[in-house]
Amino acid sequence: MGFTPRRYLGVKPPSPTLLLPFLLPVLLVGGQGDGNAAMDNVVTERMAEESHRQDSAYLLIFIMLLTLTILTIWLFKHRRFRFLHETGLAMIYGLLVGVILRFGIHVPQSTSDVVLECAVNASPATLLVNVSGRFYEYTLKGEVSRGKDHQVQDDEMLRKVTFDPEVFFNILLPPIIFHAGYSLKRRHFFRNIGSILTYAFMGTVISCFVIGLLMYGVVSFMKVVGQLGGDFFFTDCLFFGAIVSATDPVTVLAIFNELKVDVDLYALLFGESVLNDAVAIVLSSIVAYQPTGDNSHSFEAMAVLKSFGIFLGVFSGSFALGMATGVMTALISFYFTKLRDFPLLETGLFFLMSWSTFLLAEACGMTGVVAVLFCGMTQAHYTYNNLSRDSQDRTKQLFELLNFLAENFIFSYMGLTLFSFQSHVFNPMFIIGAFLAVFLGRAANIYPLSFLLNLGRRNKIGMNFQHVMMFAGLRGAMTFALSIRDTATYARQMMFSTTLLIVFFTVWICGGGTTPMLSFMSIPVGVDSDQEHSVSN
Repeated sequence: MGFTPRRYLGVKPPSPTLLLPFLLPVLLVGGQGDGNAAMDNVVTERMAEESHRQDSAYLLIFIMLLTLTILTIWLFKHRRFRFLHETGLAMIYGLLVGVILRFGIHVPQSTSDVVLECAVNASPATLLVNVSGRFYEYTLKGEVSRGKDHQVQDDEMLRKVTFDPEVFFNILLPPIIFHAGYSLKRRHFFRNIGSILTYAFMGTVISCFVIGLLMYGVVSFMKVVGQLGGDFFFTDCLFFGAIVSATDPVTVLAIFNELKVDVDLYALLFGESVLNDAVAIVLSSIVAYQPTGDNSHSFEAMAVLKSFGIFLGVFSGSFALGMATGVMTALISFYFTKLRDFPLLETGLFFLMSWSTFLLAEACGMTGVVAVLFCGMTQAHYTYNNLSRDSQDRTKQLFELLNFLAENFIFSYMGLTLFSFQSHVFNPMFIIGAFLAVFLGRAANIYPLSFLLNLGRRNKIGMNFQHVMMFAGLRGAMTFALSIRDTATYARQMMFSTTLLIVFFTVWICGGGTTPMLSFMSIPVGVDSDQEHSVSN
């Protein structure tokens, strides 16, 4: 593992818990042994400036990806081309850029960089290094190079275009989830609320355990035949089941909206996909850390009951927090009526209150996705009508724009990550087993629960609807974000690599085949979303 000298964070006093006095100095700037502090500062400034230019160039790559995607989307809409949605297109562009960065661009090694080896059995998260009486702090960002010295620069470039996973959760996901709740057609949603909650809660839990059990069987078989290169515990399998149970049918719903598909089918699929993202996050966070007994990776019966209680507590707490902040925003907009005279300030306050809901929930140990989702639903019901006309239009357009950019950015980044990520573990046996488990987990969610729901529904969920819901169970941004958040172990690296392939397949094949599937299943299209009753076959 390597601590790169270019990740200089500043000078700090030595700390007993961080200082490793037995380590060799790993940074020699400019002339080795030069005690001239002024020269050191000049070189440091130059390195910081060069790093800033590189970071700007890497960010420009993503901006150009989004620009190219938008222009191609316009062409597709103009030509009425529906087989490939913009999300799949963004992934293709990301793949092409990833190939270029990985194999087409080589960064020359700077002659001013001096890299010395230091034998350490374990890699500390933070390192203090004593250089001529000055202490330099370094933070472990990942493995700089796994091979020869001349690969250090190329590997560092690829690492830089690999964003911190927290960027997804704290910056990109909140506007996506909030827009889902804020733009929700509440009448159709609450008319099917029982079925939606059943699919989102019971269905996601069923899918998680079906996939987890099947993958545990696959992993056990791989261990017997010698195809497993590291530790892979039962809790890892459950974690994989939790993250791939989060459906994200962005492509399908966009096509549904364009074709005006039956409103009940749209509400069922949309409601399930929004809520099961939140359920999958809570499940994955609980399953990932199961300290029971001497074995931290065991998952016993009492642990299941305890986890269920934690799940209810976290979910209900996040729900209450989201509703409370939504109501608080509504009260502020109601009582501070003079704020309506300044639409820009009103919109800014609305935006900040909405985003702070996510961060507040995460800071309190709850789930920001659940909180911001119900905050959006609450604000759409209460706050929206208290806003001025200009603020109503601005807030809808603002979150629609942020949602569009964030989604396409994530899908572009997915394609790029296939080549920029340095620790992929592709195992054909695990990949085949994962695809089969995902298919069976989705089937165990949709068909048995639909049968039970039809016993009490007036508008039955027909088999054609069930087949489309089964087919439309795409994996997308949430699955990707959950899998990339922790790739430190062999098991997590294998899960992340496999998850990427699952997302690619479902977006390209299932998303692209949505229109033919609707025609084959005789699903009604051109339905007026304002009609009181839809037709359910």
